Amino acid sequence: MAKTNPKTTARAKRIRRIRKKISGTSERPRLRVFKSNKHMYAQIIDDVAGHTLVSMSTIDKEFEAGDEKGKVGAAKRIGVMLATRAKAAGINKVIFDRGGSVYHGRVKSLSEGAREGGLEF
Repeated sequence: MAKTNPKTTARAKRIRRIRKKISGTSERPRLRVFKSNKHMYAQIIDDVAGHTLVSMSTIDKEFEAGDEKGKVGAAKRIGVMLATRAKAAGINKVIFDRGGSVYHGRVKSLSEGAREGGLEF
């Protein structure tokens, strides 16, 4: 039997606990954030239809490394770019899903960038 990593099981429990409380609709979709060690991913999801409406990440072709300070600055740019894509798709209000991560650092920076871009949480 394979050993399970306590960090991943604890994170999975946090994700389930968050997802019990929030769900995205077509009027107010869910903004989901995932961060790895190298990259940052964000997508806006309609949970009723089960579709991703808009997505953005640091590995996206439109994203270029700029003058921002490290990963936190890149996350903020991801938030701004995601907000402009969402506005083009007609999305103004979202529900924020931090994805089991602490609302600090890159996650907080992404949400602030999305707010600057015009999304309402």
